[in-house]
Parts: sequence; structure tokens; C-alpha cells
Amino acid sequence: MIDDAIEFVTVANGDISLNVAVQGDGPLMLCIHGWPELWYSWRHQMKFFSERGYKVAAMDVRGYGGSSKPTEIAAYSLRELAGDAAAVIDELGDGSAIVLGHDWGAPIAWNTARLHPDKVSAVAGLSVPYFPVGPDNTLDRWRETYTEQGKFFYQVYFTDRPQEAEAELGADSLRSIRMIYYSGCGDASGNQFLRDKPDTATMLEGLIDPDPFPSWASDDDLAVYGDAMHAGGWNGPLNRYRAQPFDAEQIGSMPNPNLGQPATFIGGEHDMVRKFVEGVDSYDFAAMACDDYRGTTIIEGAGHWVQQEDPEAVNIALAAFVDGLSRG
Repeated sequence: MIDDAIEFVTVANGDISLNVAVQGDGPLMLCIHGWPELWYSWRHQMKFFSERGYKVAAMDVRGYGGSSKPTEIAAYSLRELAGDAAAVIDELGDGSAIVLGHDWGAPIAWNTARLHPDKVSAVAGLSVPYFPVGPDNTLDRWRETYTEQGKFFYQVYFTDRPQEAEAELGADSLRSIRMIYYSGCGDASGNQFLRDKPDTATMLEGLIDPDPFPSWASDDDLAVYGDAMHAGGWNGPLNRYRAQPFDAEQIGSMPNPNLGQPATFIGGEHDMVRKFVEGVDSYDFAAMACDDYRGTTIIEGAGHWVQQEDPEAVNIALAAFVDGLSRG
């Protein structure tokens, strides 16, 4: 469960309050979680890097846990979320931090590095490589790829059937967490998450509720997420998907999309993100827009929740990246 060495602080970004878990002292390392998670998904990295002399801060992204939960979709654009990360860096660091992001936290981390370059000394993305936001609405691409072919895709479901999606996932948040986490993990080879079903299906339809759950998350671990989602609801977390058109409008036509900071990417062998487009492995493009790319690490046997499924391997890869920063 929660380490006694972890303290919680509140950081303000305008009228947004951000709950941040902090462990250790030293240079700041900021960790940003994805969907549907919490600061807690970084618990293994917090302990590891705090013992190596870092102040590790893991934030609840707005919409989650102890952070503010605005209802407006525009409040969840990458520009707004990167602003939250920058505010945490200003409050807890010396104005700069190494930033780690997983799942949606990875695009937040990548774009914090782009939009606030002086605040990010280095950046690591887990599970989602850096693809600069373009001027086109990404959701339209998924509709063409999936919905217009009669196939289900979760991001379109969350956006085009919002009340249905929130009701389905919120009916039993702990069950939803178990099924979503299992469907994307290495134990299921990531194949459950993108299973072939009609566009009229729902997120949980056809997914497995495992009993027992794989050993990488205990019942107590899962309850941390389930309880938080039950208390806070699914609107904010799903609004991140719905906000993608705002990303295109706000930053899709900005010049100079490449990142100049040292960057690395870590992903699971069986991550479903690799398979969003048939015949294309998204991991192959991880270095595309990073001018100081330090390499890709594939964690064998892991799926999408990589830093929880195999924390030791992820910590080794992150430590190699971080240690290499001092050598230039």
C-alpha cells in the first residue's frame, strides 16, 4: 500500500488544485500517470529514485484522485495539462525537472517539454512515443480506421457515446479497473484491449474479469484505483480523449515540433498501442521527433501498464537514462 515516506502536497495552477505525492529529497523528478490511473501507478519508481537521491513527485492529473475535476472538455487539452505539470515543477523543483509520463501522461510529458522547454531537463515516455500534435483531429482518423469499417474503438466510444461510456464504467468502478487493466497487460498479451467487436459494442463488452488478478497488482492496489474512480467519477478521465480536437487547434500548427531535450522511450512487448494501425508498429517511430534521442527499451513479457507490471526492468532502464544525462 502507500509508503509511509510519501507526503502529499497541494499545488495550485490558477483555479486548479493538484494533489501531488512526494518522496525523497534532491533534484526533482516529476511523474505523470495515464488513463485510468493515479499517482499510485508510480509507487515503485518513487521508492527507487528517492533512494537514489531524487525528490520524486507523482501528481494526480486533473480529473483524477485528489486533484480538481473540471467538467469542461476544453479544460483537458494538452496545453492545459502541460501547464499543470509546469506549475508542479515551479512549486517543487528549482525550476526544472526530469519528467516521466505513462500512457496519456506520456503526451503530457512530451508536450510539457515542448511547450515549457526551460522547465524540462530530460523526458522519458512510457507506452506512448512522441508524435507531435498535428492540425487534424485525431479522433476523425480513428473514426475512419475503425467506426466507418464497423469496428469498435474505445476512444470513439468515449467521445461519441459519452453518457453511455461514463455509465458503463461507473456502474462498478473496481470491476472496470480490473477488466481494463487485465485486457491491456502482458498476461493477456494486450490482445483483449483491441479485440475485434462491432462499433455498437461497449468498452467492457467481451473483456475478462480475471480471478485471480495477475500478481503485479494486489487487491489492495486495485482498490486504490477503484475507490478513487468511484469517488471522482469517470467524466474527467474520459474528457481527455474528448479534448483532442482542442489539441489540434491550440498546438497542431505550432512550428518546431521536435524536442531538444535528452529523451528516451520504454514500452512493453505486448502493448496494444503498438497495434492501433494494422501493419504499423508505433514503437518504430519513437525517435522521429526527438533531436537528442537516447534509445528505446522494450520490456519483454510486459503489456501496457509497464512500470507496474515489471518495475525492476523499467527502473533499470530509467536509471540508465538518468545516469547518462550527466555524461552528456
